[in-house]
Amino acid sequence: MRFPTYQDLDELIKRPSITRRVMNLWPPFAGASISIRHISEDFRHVRVRLALRKLTANYLGTLYGASLLSMTDPWWVMMLARNLGRGYQVWDKSAQIEFIAKGRGNVYAEFRLSEQTLAEIREETRDGAKHLRWFTTDIRSASGELIARVNKEVYVRERLP
Repeated sequence: MRFPTYQDLDELIKRPSITRRVMNLWPPFAGASISIRHISEDFRHVRVRLALRKLTANYLGTLYGASLLSMTDPWWVMMLARNLGRGYQVWDKSAQIEFIAKGRGNVYAEFRLSEQTLAEIREETRDGAKHLRWFTTDIRSASGELIARVNKEVYVRERLP
C-alpha cells in the first residue's frame, strides 16, 4: 500500500461529497463547531453552519466574531478555483465583517457562484491580467435574521504558459 500523493488527494476532493466530509473533519472547522451542510455537484453553491456551543460563545453568550468570519473563509476561493480550473491563480486578498445582530443560536452562510460571474472573471483575466473582485456573504440565524455581513476580496489571475 502506498501513501496518497498530493495529486491523489486533489483528485479525491474534486468530489463534493468527499470535500464536505474532509472539511467537516478539518480541525479549524471541527473545533469551532463549523459544519458544511451542502456542496453542489458543480461547486457553485455551498451552505455552512456555525453552531452556538459553550466553546464557541464569548463571555456575553453570543458567537465569537472571529468564528463568524472563519465560517466564510475558504469558500469563494475554493469555488472559483474549482470552476475556473488549474489555469488560474485564486487567492484571498482581504476580508471585512459587519456585525448587525447578536448571534444567539446557530447561524448559516450560503455562497452562490453564477456563470455570469465566472464569465466576467475570465474576460477580465484574459492575457494574464489580475482581477480583484468583492463577494458579499450574509450570515443569518435559522429564522432568517441577518446576523453579520462578510465582504471578501479575491485575487484572480490567469496563468500564462
